[in-house]
Amino acid sequence: MVVAGRALRLVFFGTPDFAVPALEALLASRHDVVGVVTQPDRPRGRGQLVSDSPVKRVALSRAVPVLQPDRLKDETFLAGFRAWGADAGVVAAYGKILPAAVLETPPLGLVNVHASLLPRHRGAAPVHRAVIAGDRVTGVSIMRVVQALDAGGVFATVERPIGPDDTSADVEHDLARLGASLLLDVLDQLADGRAIETPQDDSAATYAHRLRKEEGLVDWRASAAAIHNQVRGLQPWPMAWAFIGGRRLIIVRTRTVPDSPAGGPAPGSIVQITKDALRVQTGEGLLDVLTVQPEGRRAMAARDYGAGHLGGDLARFDLPPGDSSPTAPAGGV
Repeated sequence: MVVAGRALRLVFFGTPDFAVPALEALLASRHDVVGVVTQPDRPRGRGQLVSDSPVKRVALSRAVPVLQPDRLKDETFLAGFRAWGADAGVVAAYGKILPAAVLETPPLGLVNVHASLLPRHRGAAPVHRAVIAGDRVTGVSIMRVVQALDAGGVFATVERPIGPDDTSADVEHDLARLGASLLLDVLDQLADGRAIETPQDDSAATYAHRLRKEEGLVDWRASAAAIHNQVRGLQPWPMAWAFIGGRRLIIVRTRTVPDSPAGGPAPGSIVQITKDALRVQTGEGLLDVLTVQPEGRRAMAARDYGAGHLGGDLARFDLPPGDSSPTAPAGGV
């Protein structure tokens, strides 16, 4: 079946904030979003109250039918999905692998808004892994969804430089907007029979593993650049954190110190309280800690925290046991 020169009937698969600009762009386009599939309602936020996903909230506000299956192979879900009669599907951070029964239903298949320049950073956390790796550029790929994870042909890409102090939250916000615009171009090409997809080079693929809470623990024996990338890349969750005097302290914002002298005191030592930072010795270079958040309190200037809490034996961050320093490179692509 060829669907050309007309509006497409689309089913949208998505869950978090990243997916919202893509859904909103589709709802404002010539195409028809006939249904939305999002993950089941779950506890969210600090209070862990059960609430709608960001995508579900948008869908309900526009009276778009919503399905929230626990299992995508469930026959009740599949029957409802098929009944929508979609020409194509769009996926943006849905959060589950789509089975063959879903992929084979729309005549034009499904396309995915993936937040990396494929084949680099396939997987669950492409933006965070790009920042942690110190990549200098990332982007969005609009790709065909296939059974293999993020391995389908790529229709189009758009790049976004990563600044030296950009956080993963900063980058993801921009990529969501860029991806939404690029998605519309690709769907118009699909509708008109003009879309061209380029196979990925599987030999160049890297995998962006899902984030784990324990990755936030800072090991001051790593380089200043690697710790800075860790702090930037783990936002807004799980955040980087360290212990000082046995108290857990979230590290919100840092800055590398150019031309740091070689050597110095033990890693983790606070060598100076400057006008705007706690200056910390790392395994390679100095790192300015600019903003911190004590447990149970709001974020605050690190200098203010230091003035009120540090002195004597507390002028050093605790080191994790053993050599557990991050292995991510300090500089990326």
